[in-house]
This record gives sequence, structure tokens and C-alpha cells, in this order.
Amino acid sequence: MSGPLDIATNGPTQVWTIDLPQLGNAITGKDFIAAFEAAVDNANADTGIRAVILTGNGKIFSAGGNVKEMADREGIFGLDALAQRHAYIDGIQRIPRALARLEVPLIAAVNGAAIGAGCDLAMMCDIRVASERASFAESFVQLGLIPGDGGTWFLPRAVGYERAAEMTFTGDRIDAPTALQWGMVSQVVPHEELLAHAHALAERIVKNPPHALRMAKRLLRESQTASLDTTLGMAAAMQPLAHRDPEHEQRISKWKTS
Repeated sequence: MSGPLDIATNGPTQVWTIDLPQLGNAITGKDFIAAFEAAVDNANADTGIRAVILTGNGKIFSAGGNVKEMADREGIFGLDALAQRHAYIDGIQRIPRALARLEVPLIAAVNGAAIGAGCDLAMMCDIRVASERASFAESFVQLGLIPGDGGTWFLPRAVGYERAAEMTFTGDRIDAPTALQWGMVSQVVPHEELLAHAHALAERIVKNPPHALRMAKRLLRESQTASLDTTLGMAAAMQPLAHRDPEHEQRISKWKTS
């Protein structure tokens, strides 16, 4: 592996592995952010890619921000307040913006602790499958911080306002069974079977026509903040494109002859 994000392509599925185990797969540095942006842009440009799995190398999904850099006032943490504001906008906040424009379904295979920004990163994904060893914490407040990466937008949409508030105000860690109960993850599986389950889910997704998948994802994402009328208008504009897709014609022809 090389770089902060290892990318492996297996047919229509890509696996993105955060590869900074020596730092707890911390979300840190310009290279990390640039790697995510490049991965998104490349997946969007390649219509052969129909799903992405995001996981971490080692025992941790992601420990979030680099606490050592914070303590030592290194990097953006050594800037004055106004410069630091721009550093957040031009830094870590580029990740949620990048993932928001990812056109294909994104599955988080949460292999261990997802802490702070690591928890938020998992919430940015469309679907989450967790190892029995996984845990989640919106831990910013315990360090006297707030979620600076969009966590207050993503977490309530995953677990509802009250549970998001409990996690945000206490910083407490929840285990995988609790995450499942709260609807934060769709499956909890034996640790050794995590990637197999994520790939099995991806296989159920990638068997579907790529253009319909991408439009369905965009419609689902936009409907989180759009009105019903706007969502219906988008659907009315997208559906004729789907009807003209040759793969739609093939599926209909197979259905008629079955």
C-alpha cells in the first residue's frame, strides 16, 4: 500500500482502505484530503464502478483528528482563529463535500473504533456494516471541541436528533449492538466476516444498471433537504433518461420473456 488511501478495484466494486494504521487512521493532512477527492472524481468518471466500500487498515476504522497535532499546536492547530476557520473550510470540510458528490453507493465497513471525525466519516456513507468490534463516539466535546466536519448534519440523519444529541453532548462511546439498535448501522457481523458481508451487499447493488443506480442515489441524497415538489420534479426529469437507457430496455425484454 502507498499513500493515505489504498484503492483496489474488483470488477464494478472499489474498496477504499484508510491506510494510516500508525496514526489510528486519523483524518489528517492535505494528502489525505486530496486522496479522497481524487478517489471520488475517479469513481464518478468511471461508469464501470457501481459501488464503493470504505474501511480502515488494522484495528481502527478511524480515530478522527490527529490529537497529537492538536496538543503540539502543529499544522492548522497552530494558526490564529481566523486562519484556522479557513483551514477547516479548505481542509477537512472538503471530505464531506467530496463524498456528497460521489455518484455511486458508498458502504462503510466499520472494522473497529470510529471516533470523532471517524464517526462522522462513517455517517457520511450511504450504508454502514459494522464488525462486532466496532464502536462509535461523537467525542469532540470531551476535548472541548465541536464537530467541525459536518457531524451535526450527518449524525442526526443517521440516528435521529435525540440520540445524536446524547452522543454529541456526552461524547460517550456506543458499541456495535447499540449502533444496530439505534439504526446507525444496517448489520453487525463477526469481525472476520466483515469485508465478505460488505462485498455481498455490494454485489446485490452492482447487479443493477449503473445509470439508474447513480440517479437513484442522487435523488435519495437531494431528497434529504429538498421539498416534496422539488423531489418530484427531479424524479420527473430523471425518469425519462432511465427509460431511454439501453440496459432498461434489456431488463424489460427479459421480464417480458420470463
